[in-house]
Amino acid sequence: MATIVADNAAVDPHAVLEADVEIGPFCVVGPHVHVGRGTRLLSHVTLTGHVTIGEHNVLHPGVVIGGEPQDLSYRGSPTRVVIGHNNVFRECVTVNRATEKEEGVTRVGNHNFFMACSHIAHDCQVGDHVVMANGVLLGGHVHVQHHVTIAGASAVHHFATVGAYVFITGMSRVIHDVPPFMLLDGQPARPRCVNVVALKRNDFSADDIRALAEAHRLLYRAKVGLDHAREILRSNGRLVPVVNYLLAALQEQAEGRHGRGRDRRKAA
Repeated sequence: MATIVADNAAVDPHAVLEADVEIGPFCVVGPHVHVGRGTRLLSHVTLTGHVTIGEHNVLHPGVVIGGEPQDLSYRGSPTRVVIGHNNVFRECVTVNRATEKEEGVTRVGNHNFFMACSHIAHDCQVGDHVVMANGVLLGGHVHVQHHVTIAGASAVHHFATVGAYVFITGMSRVIHDVPPFMLLDGQPARPRCVNVVALKRNDFSADDIRALAEAHRLLYRAKVGLDHAREILRSNGRLVPVVNYLLAALQEQAEGRHGRGRDRRKAA
């Protein structure tokens, strides 16, 4: 199938469109854009700045990818957005290009689903199999790992890290790092329990799930502290790899500012 470009779309001649790309009515594609095979821009989509989009993505009306970062220090440098494969961007999703404060790339992985009016800010790094419901907001420099679901109207503070296999309930205020494997809720959001549904769906063993549940009990209910919890888990044979991964994430969190492990900025 040949690439299809609507008559009333505005595609710069320097843009690179691979085979089977569909550019719908009233789309705008800038000169530094590369669109991968089989990707569809349905209508009224804007791709601006240095943007690379992989294969078989679907962009619904009103999507804007590559807009300038909403950061007052930005001075127009050619930072980028890189999108993977098989993602769905529903109506009016926005993905801003990066600043120069990290790698200069805002990055989105594969097989993600971003619902209407969700926002991925500058310098964010989003993994694979992530679902962001309507109105979810990621602040600048947020990292979201694989298999995360964030329910509607939740907001994640800049420099926070959301661990793998996490579920965040709707209208949550996430101001700290989110440890992997947990279900969060509240204002601010706190780990309430292990995200058992996601772990079962992704073939985690019953033993691993029980070990994580015991780690959660020690850390968030008994509140014995990280080091003591590690020793108790070791003594009862539950210091398995997934628990070590959880404890390492919590150690990283403790080394940053305000509960965000990657936030190492000095106070002004």
